[in-house]
Amino acid sequence: MTTLIESDEHKALRAAVTSFAKAHTDTADLWRAAAELGYIGVNLPEAYGGGGGGITELSLVLEEMGAAGNPLLMMIVSPAICGTVIARFGTEAQKQTWLPALADGSRLMAFGITEPDAGSNSHRITTTARRDPASGDWLLTGRKVFVSGVDIADATLIVGRTEDARTGRLKPCLFIVPRDAPGFSRRRIDMELNSVEKQFELVLDDVRLPTDALVGDEDAGLLQLFAGLNPERIMTAAFAVGMGRHALARAIEYARERTVWDTPIGAHQAIAHPLAQAHIDLELARLMMQKAAHLYDAGDDAGAGEAANMAKYAAGEACVKAVDQAVHTLGGNGLTREFGLARLITASRVARIAPVSREMILNYVSHQTLGLPKSY
Repeated sequence: MTTLIESDEHKALRAAVTSFAKAHTDTADLWRAAAELGYIGVNLPEAYGGGGGGITELSLVLEEMGAAGNPLLMMIVSPAICGTVIARFGTEAQKQTWLPALADGSRLMAFGITEPDAGSNSHRITTTARRDPASGDWLLTGRKVFVSGVDIADATLIVGRTEDARTGRLKPCLFIVPRDAPGFSRRRIDMELNSVEKQFELVLDDVRLPTDALVGDEDAGLLQLFAGLNPERIMTAAFAVGMGRHALARAIEYARERTVWDTPIGAHQAIAHPLAQAHIDLELARLMMQKAAHLYDAGDDAGAGEAANMAKYAAGEACVKAVDQAVHTLGGNGLTREFGLARLITASRVARIAPVSREMILNYVSHQTLGLPKSY
């Protein structure tokens, strides 16, 4: 029942974030202001300066910021992925170093997993880490693409692979790479996407890292990786639901006020019904997002994995349809800078593509949930 009816505390948080987000239109100041109110670190442990909540609360915050037209993409990366992984698996020193700073917004962390030749296939990751026999340091080599906010992040949590001494096979591991580490370089990718956060390609050329740069247990492998990927999918769903709600609200306002032949255009079913359908789809996506968040916060990683993928899929589809219908409702005005909807056409596609494509989610559901044979 908790996934269907929000608690009074969550309703109060939603109302407070809504009021805050509508009052702060300066995106440069938004992160700092949100952090001061505890919104950025709401999911991180209280012992390290966070709010003591979970992905349920953090996704709520991001959704409402998106609904107000002020989404913060780095919330998906810094507190949700990186903060969660460090809180669950980091050493005490890593927790002390990073969690308070991530919680109060004074430091940010990016996340690098995707590679030019290993998009959806994490088993094809070629970024590798090897030990320097003389010093015990790690040497990290590889490339990453489509990494958000590297220029404003103090470090990047890099997914690499190390060799298992027993089997010789490569296994995934996570490393904290400081922004100014020698051999760690970045190149901005020219995106046709209107976003404050920029995208980068990274090159790691024998980046030397101390032993304590490794997060968690070297043998934990996929468990640690998916501890970050499930929150990423849930938060992407929140991002998409918020964006869709924002576009829909603008279209509804326009449909109420725009009058043709003495009748508001919203009175016509050709206008009203598609908007109603968009609202229904967004509400359904939000329910799955809430279910996924509750499962994750309850420690059910397997259940959360299925629900998080479904939530991300549903929210991405609902967002694209809501934005498209909003633009169509406004007609020519939907493409003007004045109404601010046209820029969402490109942005709404992100949730269909990243962090995993809708086709890969359908593959996941086909063989993980339905038990059908793999096609790859």
